[in-house]
Amino acid sequence: MLEVISKETGNKEMVINMGPQHPSTHGVLRLELVLDGEIITKVRPNIGYLHRCFEKYAEQMDDYAKVIPYTDRMDYVSAINQEHGYVIALERMLELEVPERVEYIRVIMAEMQRIASHLLGIGAFGLDLGAFSPFLYLFTEREKILDIFERVTGARLLYNYFAVAGLMRDVHPEFKTDTAEFVKTFRPKIKELNDLLSYNKIFIKRTANIGVLPEKVALNYAASGPVLRGSGVEWDLRKNDPYSIYDKFDFEIPVGTGEVGTLGDCWDRYMVRVKEMEQSLRIIEQALDGMPDEGDVMEAIPKRIRPKEGEIYVRTETPRGELGYYIISDKSASPFRVKARAPSFVHLSMLPAISKGSLIADMVAIVGSIDIVLGEVDR
Repeated sequence: MLEVISKETGNKEMVINMGPQHPSTHGVLRLELVLDGEIITKVRPNIGYLHRCFEKYAEQMDDYAKVIPYTDRMDYVSAINQEHGYVIALERMLELEVPERVEYIRVIMAEMQRIASHLLGIGAFGLDLGAFSPFLYLFTEREKILDIFERVTGARLLYNYFAVAGLMRDVHPEFKTDTAEFVKTFRPKIKELNDLLSYNKIFIKRTANIGVLPEKVALNYAASGPVLRGSGVEWDLRKNDPYSIYDKFDFEIPVGTGEVGTLGDCWDRYMVRVKEMEQSLRIIEQALDGMPDEGDVMEAIPKRIRPKEGEIYVRTETPRGELGYYIISDKSASPFRVKARAPSFVHLSMLPAISKGSLIADMVAIVGSIDIVLGEVDR
């Protein structure tokens, strides 16, 4: 702890560190808080404790396909979504046509991963604010998704499952049945979550009117995903700039409403994620109905990947927002440059703007509401 004199007010201020050991910083993040008593006057995020070196690793690979396992390790709680954007970028560079069955399986897996990610984010958010039981209930549901993923990919966290123009292996014969059963049993759990946590008076007191992110500020900071939609902006790349086969599905874009407080507060960002899970279930049901039963998921995978000289930027909608891959090819087997645009990194930069004037305890809610993963912040 350090005492300083404020140049603005002349008052004594304290500088204290929240993290990197603090459990509510969602990873190894250090927040430098400048306090006037219990009131936060400034916040400075200190990052770099979990450096993944993703981009330089990618440029050292002697094959574009070998980069896919490294994408998993950025946002490691939504690894499938990280892979999706990268393989789409290469498919567009190579002008490859992806088999229809592959596209349907990818969408199902990506939306299941979105639900799993939100379950962890929502559960940890409640846990940060003192609600222990919902975390256990939500983790139980997340384990059901990971069971399905394990049967398909052999892994529960880092999958290396999507391939360029295909998949590493086909789904097992009971995949449709298992997934449909999860959708059926999970839908009532969302109502239970709302009864237990979303509309709990204590939870609302801790999240309503806290960390308000106005629409203009969200747009100026290039917010995306639930953080942007929580401020009332109806923007989702699956709808507004469709990729894969998302244009075939009927679903809605949940946005913040200011239902229990101010539009764009912590509760709105939380509630957008809850409602997104319902929409993911709708997409999964439609994808299961339309998914072809026949087709080789590996037949279109190229033996060699050597894109033409040029560059590409591809963006996809991950659970945390817009994930972009910028790739430069020099016609060799290795990418000349790889750059990832990580939504968690962008959203972390907003903390000073939405935290000023809050209490120390509110900082926990604000960090939880933007749902960062430090693997992609320190990529």
